[in-house]
Amino acid sequence: MIRVKATVRGEPDAPSFTTVFDSDERVFFSSSAMIEEKIQRKMKINANEALMAYCAYIVKSIRAGKKDTDIQKGASEILSANNVMIGVPETLQAITFEVALENRVRKIAFKEPIPTSSYIMSGH
Repeated sequence: MIRVKATVRGEPDAPSFTTVFDSDERVFFSSSAMIEEKIQRKMKINANEALMAYCAYIVKSIRAGKKDTDIQKGASEILSANNVMIGVPETLQAITFEVALENRVRKIAFKEPIPTSSYIMSGH
């Protein structure tokens, strides 16, 4: 069983929200694979799909024995502004994950995980 609670903070004028991904591993990774396939086909994903992509990245990284700081550093390489719909980078400016995995809970935070410098300049 995998349980990931994500608390998201976006633009200052938008309320923060929390969502929970709670499922067995087969369903969790099957959902993650569908999102990865969309990205490979150059389809843009929404905020919930982006959150799921980050959840899968964190779970895989924890299982690989990575330290929290290394997981945080790699977050900006998971998605780019070109992978997501308009407004997603602004919606997901700060995300705190609580990951319950293998009888242990870890908290990992991402700040601006989707780089936006080229996004803003290119007018997307």
